[in-house]
Amino acid sequence: MTPENSTTPEADLDAALDALANVADPEVDAAVEDALEIDSVDEADAAASAIVDEETTEEGEEAETAEDPYKVFKKELRRLPGKWFVIHTYAGYERKVKSNLWNRREVMGAVDDIYEIQVPMEEVMEVKNGQRKMVTRVRIPGYVLVRMNLTESTWSVVRHTPGVTGFVGNAHNPVPLRLNEAFEMLKSTVELEPAATAKGKAPANAVAQGQVEIDFEIGETITIKSGSFEGLPGTISEINPAAGKLTVLVSLFERETPVELGFDQVTKMV
Repeated sequence: MTPENSTTPEADLDAALDALANVADPEVDAAVEDALEIDSVDEADAAASAIVDEETTEEGEEAETAEDPYKVFKKELRRLPGKWFVIHTYAGYERKVKSNLWNRREVMGAVDDIYEIQVPMEEVMEVKNGQRKMVTRVRIPGYVLVRMNLTESTWSVVRHTPGVTGFVGNAHNPVPLRLNEAFEMLKSTVELEPAATAKGKAPANAVAQGQVEIDFEIGETITIKSGSFEGLPGTISEINPAAGKLTVLVSLFERETPVELGFDQVTKMV
């Protein structure tokens, strides 16, 4: 017979797991999922202590990283509900797919499970007909990011959206992006404060090429003077002064293939 004031090992473990669940935030990390693998009170107590230590450390670091917009964004990214998935689209249909999917989530009753849709963009300098101008373009052509809870219903809503050709990875059981993967794909959406420049820190996506004279034009034919395609002619299709790069169309096997080259790797045709 069990003494009236004693508890069983199973009860002790249940209580410890309850405490762990109260400490852990399932939207922040996989602590609760990890708890399913715990089979002793000591392990549960250790896991709870580790989470408390991590949250205390994060609070201490928050003040230090408050001025770094990328670190702040990454911290916020961890706490968002749902997981990020990548879907393939027809080239040039990325923004249309975003609009279509956003409408379908409401019509199909998926508002509570499809939270966010992103088409990462970037600004680049183009030189056309001797005129330079900033243009906004899709950063990752052919891909759209969706933050959602994956269910049979939401899978169907996304997969059957016009313009979508499928999920990246396992078509029927796609794997979500890891935190660092999502961050790298989405960091171009971060708005950088002007204060960063005022303090002498140039924004990561700033174009600091105002003084550079660009002696090339879109559509111009050049000769490649170094690299794997040395000696071949090509046609300039894009100019990126910020990176000092040209996109050149080179004819290979009767097909035009885009090749990225530095300004110093090409020369004008005489």
